Amino acid sequence: MANTTDPTVAPAGPTFGYCHWHKGPSGTAVMVQAVEQGSGPGAALYACAPCREQCGLIPFSEQQP
Repeated sequence: MANTTDPTVAPAGPTFGYCHWHKGPSGTAVMVQAVEQGSGPGAALYACAPCREQCGLIPFSEQQP
């Protein structure tokens, strides 16, 4: 049995993010677009697997420079 009081052991489980395409939570969201701005911080847009498939979006890590 695992020691649930040990703070160095993180529980395994899904990570949840936000999909900017369907505007809701998702367990499969990955970054698909980086928005750069001249001044101030930029932004990153995320999409879930169903939205990526439906809209033809490619994960940012797989895009050609």
